[in-house]
Amino acid sequence: MARQAAEPGAPAVVLVHGSLDRAESFRRVMRRLRELTIVAYDRRGYQGSREAGVVGLSGHIRDLLAIGRQVRDGGAASVAAVGHSVGGVVVIGAALTDPGSFDSLGAFEPPMPWLGFRRTAPGGDRPRGGAALAEDPAEEVERFFSRMVSPSAWARLSQAGKASRRADGPALLADILTLRGVRPFDVTDLAVPALFGVGGPTSATHHRQGVAWLGTHVPGAAVFEIEGAQHGAHLSHPDRFAAFVRAVVARQPPPSGH
Repeated sequence: MARQAAEPGAPAVVLVHGSLDRAESFRRVMRRLRELTIVAYDRRGYQGSREAGVVGLSGHIRDLLAIGRQVRDGGAASVAAVGHSVGGVVVIGAALTDPGSFDSLGAFEPPMPWLGFRRTAPGGDRPRGGAALAEDPAEEVERFFSRMVSPSAWARLSQAGKASRRADGPALLADILTLRGVRPFDVTDLAVPALFGVGGPTSATHHRQGVAWLGTHVPGAAVFEIEGAQHGAHLSHPDRFAAFVRAVVARQPPPSGH
């Protein structure tokens, strides 16, 4: 778990990573947000939380709610949650489960195939969401990494780096199966101030369509575009992703009595 403490009473943010990722990927974003208290953690099954076992969406939601309570009990004036990719689905699910848990939330390109927006096969319109998963979780890791980043990036990883990623295979499969299951919630019931992040025109079409839908159909929600970015905006555009986090915090309602 990565922690960054600001002045007492500063707003706090919990960062939630996506599939085949880890808290460490937010380091550059965190360095740009010194005015905020920030907690970033490895979701169960990933990296430093592998020994805790693999869970589905409901387990990740329970974990996030517990961390949010800990942060608030630690004296934070307010607590926001910001998730990247599947981490955004976890954040939304937590806010729907316990609307008082967070004062505002952000979700950057949260995949919600049940809304009808799915990745398509190259050169065609056939959805890829139903593609068969590899029997070996380690093989699925390589396929996923190569698809989401690039085959050349996978090839450049050291043997230790590849082994570390492959060890996250069971958690990755659980994430994928979560997205292939039945709709876990109705996002239009969201009552917490929400900001949905999206990359620029080169980001995947299904992500851009999904975020546009969320910005239109979730009451009171807004959209924050990071121009020039694709899905991994927290890595490629840390300044703008930090601005996205600040904008999430700014959406919080004023304290009662003000």
